[in-house]
Amino acid sequence: MNDRKVNPIRETDETARILARSLVDKALFGALAALEPETGYPVVSRIAVGTDENGQLISLASDLSGHSKAIELDQRCSILLGEPGKGDPLAHPRITLVGKLSKIVRGAPEIATLRETWLARHPKAALYIDFGDFNFYRLELERAYLNGGFGKAYVLEPTDLGVQT
Repeated sequence: MNDRKVNPIRETDETARILARSLVDKALFGALAALEPETGYPVVSRIAVGTDENGQLISLASDLSGHSKAIELDQRCSILLGEPGKGDPLAHPRITLVGKLSKIVRGAPEIATLRETWLARHPKAALYIDFGDFNFYRLELERAYLNGGFGKAYVLEPTDLGVQT
């Protein structure tokens, strides 16, 4: 009997970095897990995503949403990106980003650029982007978990994804 434990995590290489960056760059939506203030349990919401000029993940959300209220009290979260294709959904690449989601203050110098970039990626957001309760959020990435398909698991640092802080 073989009692050796096999570490499923591969050493991060350039192929993993390219795949991870591609998943982040192409994502339009993701699943945000935040801690529910009343219970402390993780609650998952579908969110729209994009990236800023530094490669950091950005989202636009209403202050009225449950996940925005949760993030206001505890910024820790994770965001799953990657869309399944044909066949087994677990065979397709996906990435989980772990970090803290911070609201970008209205009136910050970068808001105009973020707004323009966001609308180019999410044109239907023009209906609500200027509502007073909508704000941009930026993920301060701490680490990422890439599942590149069967037997292709990696742990990545922000620098592996080209994120400049």
